[in-house]
Amino acid sequence: FIGFRNFGNIFSDPAFYKALLVTMRYAVLAIPLTIIMALLVALSVNNQYKGIGIFRTIFYMPSIVSGVAVAIVFKWILDPSYGALNSLLRIFGITGPNWLYDSAWVLPSYLIMAVWGASGGLYIYLAALKDIPKELYEAATIDGAGWRQKIRYVTLPMLTPILFYNLVIGLIGAFRKFTDAYVLGGAGEEGVFYMVYLYRQAFSFYKMGYATALAWILFVIILGLTLIINYTKKYWVYSERK
Repeated sequence: FIGFRNFGNIFSDPAFYKALLVTMRYAVLAIPLTIIMALLVALSVNNQYKGIGIFRTIFYMPSIVSGVAVAIVFKWILDPSYGALNSLLRIFGITGPNWLYDSAWVLPSYLIMAVWGASGGLYIYLAALKDIPKELYEAATIDGAGWRQKIRYVTLPMLTPILFYNLVIGLIGAFRKFTDAYVLGGAGEEGVFYMVYLYRQAFSFYKMGYATALAWILFVIILGLTLIINYTKKYWVYSERK
């Protein structure tokens, strides 16, 4: 049956493993970076200061901008010759790298974009922070806890359900990364993410059966990792039933 033969061809194709490796390396680094960045921003803008609504809007803007538009802007920002980032580095006497044109800097380039767009979970964190009972902080204050202890023993445990949600969503998003990777590419095979590889097989080489098999493999990978994360949540996700 030709359908199963496609799986055999995939598992014997070095390009498949390279695309999977590129995607997994990105996921391992981008997911914690974006979760931590969104959490830090949420903690920073959680208090009611004058004009805080403006800052919240600014921080949230990256999540509503078109992916293609973001990719085009970052293509200019990361340009090694006249890009904004290297121009800024030159002010401090630093010679910037070639970013997307250097295989060693392709992954850091995409991580910069991931951190910039990490505000997608900002309002989810803000809603969760508002939902934490003030009595818990008052009790912690009575016990002599400082702000660090309050964050560690009150805020973070109460946010673990949201952290779990963002972890799963981040995992799915990382493995489905396509738009900016397709628009920008990268030196060699370092910019060929799994979805880009799948797209090329389907619409460049017209190997629809092969691409369908790739999609099923991606589904199994995401499902397996999600089930593992779901299994571990009983050890670290706070529940009122505990």
